[in-house]
Parts: sequence; structure tokens; C-alpha cells
Amino acid sequence: MRRELLEGPIALTLLRKCLPVVGGMIAMMSFNLVDTWFIARLGPQPLAAVSFTFPVVFTVISLAIGMGIGTSAVVARLLGRGDHATVRRRATDAALLALAVGVLLSVLGLATLEPLFRLLGADAALLPHIRDYMGTWYLGAAAVIVPRVLNSVLRAQGNTLIPGLMMALAALLNGLLDWLLIFGVGPLPALGVQGAALATLLSWSAMTAALFGQRELRECLDLRHLTPGGLLASWRELGRIAVPAAITSVFTPLALALVTRIVAGHGHHAVAGYGVGTRIEAIAQIGVLALSMTLPPLVSQNVGAGQHERVRRAIFGCFVFVLAWQLGVWLLLQLLAPWLVASYTPGGEMSEVLRSFLWWVPLGLGAQGVVILAVSSFNALHEPARAMRLSVIRLFLLTVPLAWLGGVVGGIEGIFIGLLLANVAVGSVAWGALRRRLAGMEMAAHDAGPMRPKV
Repeated sequence: MRRELLEGPIALTLLRKCLPVVGGMIAMMSFNLVDTWFIARLGPQPLAAVSFTFPVVFTVISLAIGMGIGTSAVVARLLGRGDHATVRRRATDAALLALAVGVLLSVLGLATLEPLFRLLGADAALLPHIRDYMGTWYLGAAAVIVPRVLNSVLRAQGNTLIPGLMMALAALLNGLLDWLLIFGVGPLPALGVQGAALATLLSWSAMTAALFGQRELRECLDLRHLTPGGLLASWRELGRIAVPAAITSVFTPLALALVTRIVAGHGHHAVAGYGVGTRIEAIAQIGVLALSMTLPPLVSQNVGAGQHERVRRAIFGCFVFVLAWQLGVWLLLQLLAPWLVASYTPGGEMSEVLRSFLWWVPLGLGAQGVVILAVSSFNALHEPARAMRLSVIRLFLLTVPLAWLGGVVGGIEGIFIGLLLANVAVGSVAWGALRRRLAGMEMAAHDAGPMRPKV
């Protein structure tokens, strides 16, 4: 694998590594998209209510992603050293940490449910639907976090097939349970939005149980030598990597929550249309997100080998690719827009909101992809502070202010234009920042002369 990353054709290497990631991500993202399709059949109010939950759900998932990044990094490094005893300790303690965080989030979420969603802009008409959905969803917070950490242990060993397969099966189960539990079939009562949350909870729980059934994973887990001191030591080591990654991951849903609050000022139909649009947007970005997971290892290894020109070609080649790819995705969305609008909205103002979203927001996804890849590249260059600053600029200095200003000037369409302009602006900033950083690295390497092995 090291030889491939250092010497293999860049484009082909990244493609081979992206494909299994794409499969797993499609399955993971389909949860919300399938839920949205079924909930749309219940009417605009339930759909608007569930749209309010998306930033909160995304925040929990972002925390899980950060924990997975930390777990994978620690376990992979120990595997490279051949320290299998410590691998079992860290993997076990990571799973216990995921369980503890999940239980804590369940308690905090249920205790703050109504005040939080009132703060996000939900009114009295939507709160009953939100209570039904999140009251059930919060109970399964651990089932959302634990399997992501377990999957990261498998990926650290080079096994991407099992995690992708498990997520695909969970997505299929979720779709089936949505139909059974939301509308009721036979003796099963119709639970509405509560049924959608229960379907998600049961699907993730089933995947967690199936993961524990994998021999390769069971061999990495060991509760026999658990001690409080050892547990805290593991959590500190995991936290050094997981906490910055989780904080950066949480920035996106926090900004999304603020934009949702801005959209809420334009009515329930605006929130519902925007909520559907954000779910379609997530699917439209899947290629970029897969690249953001597969590009960093190539960057890190080639920097270590002093192959700075290869790093530059990989990063900027990916930049050009995502700009062209996302333009193609935008064109495809325009062709599919009539069908998407008819499938996910009942007509009227909500349809107009979704159509406007699909025209403006995806047009900036190429520039947003440049930012996402720049953030992952800075992390791969061991410069997480730069990555965090870039995320702050994109989300809080440009996205939220321009969305607010657009809403004031041009209503709901102005909000979407503001999101487009924010992505284009920060994409330019990201491109320039990485170009300067890589040029500085190449100059420093040239001044230092040929790399010599350490003695």
C-alpha cells in the first residue's frame, strides 16, 4: 500500500481507494434521504419539523466521525508497530468511550429537547412532531456512535469491505422499517415521524450487533484487563486526535443550524424545501467527501518521502477534478429537478423553494469541494490550525453572514445566492492558501538539499 501511494498513478490510485468509501457513504447518507421521502408523504408540517432536526443529527454524527478518525489513527499506528496487545486495549477503550458519549448525549438531548429547538426557530405547531422524532432518536444516540467507531477499527486494519457492506445492509433495513413503522402495516400501528426515528435506531442497532459478530473485530476487543487508569490513558490518547477532528466536524452542523434559523424566518414551506435540498446536496457531494478521506494518506506519505511535486500534482489535480465533476452534477440536477421537486414536495411555495435551491446552491459545490479538500490536505500536512481557520472563514465569516444578508435583500432566493457566493469566495481563498503553503514547502526542501536518512 505504501508503494502504491508513493509510486502508483495518482488518479488511478485515488479512484481505487474512493470506490469502497463511496459505497459506504451512499448507504450512510441514504438514511436521511429515505426518511425524508417517506415523511414527505405525511405532509409539510411533519417534513418541516424533521428538517429542524437535521443540524442536531448532523452534530451527533460529526462527533462520531471525529471519534472514528481518532480511533483509526491510533489503532493504525499501533498495528504498524506490531503492538497488538495495545491495539486491543485502545480499540476496546474506544468502543467504551463511544458508548459513554452516546449515553451522555441521550440524557442531555432529552433534557434540552424543547428549549434547543425553540432556539433553532421551531414554533408550537412543529414541536409535537419534533418531540415524537427526537424523543425516540435521542434514545439511540449510542447506536449512532458505536458502529462508526467499530468500523474505524476495521478500516485501520485495511478492511473497507465489511464496513461498506454493513452500512448498505443497514440502509436497506432502514428503508423497509420506514415503510412498516411510519404508515403501519398489518398489526403494526402507524407511528408517523416517530416511526422514522425508530427505524433508524433499530437499523443502527442491528448493524452494531452484526459488527460484534465479525471475528476480525472481536479479536481486537478485550475487557479482561480493563482498569480505570488504563481507560483514562486510552481516552486521553484518543482525544488528542479525536477532539480537534470532532470540533472541526461540528462546525458544519452549527453553521447549518444558523442558516436553518435564517430560513425559518421565511415560513414552514421555506424550512421544508430547504431541508429537502440539503439532503439532496449531501448526496451530490459524495464524490468530494470520498476524496477527502482518500487524498490525505497519499499526501502524508509523499510529504514524508520528500516528493513535494507529487503532492502538488495530487492536490491541485483533485481541485480541478472536483470543479469539473460538480459542474456535471449541477447539470444533472437541473435535468432531474422536475422529478425531484414532484417527488419530495406537494407543490405550491415549498416546490418553488426547492427549485430555487437546486438552481443556486449546487452551482457552488465545486468551490465548496475545493475547500473541503484543502481542509483535509492541511490536516494531512500536520497543520490542523490552518484547517480549522479555513473552516471558520467558510462557515462563520462568509456562509452565515452572506445567507443573512441575502435573506434581507432577496428573500429565500437571496439566501441561496448568498450560500453560492460564500462558497466561491472561500474556494478562492483555499486555493491560494494551499498554493502558497506548498510553494513554501518546495522552496524549503530545495534549500535543505536532498533528504538524508536519519541515523
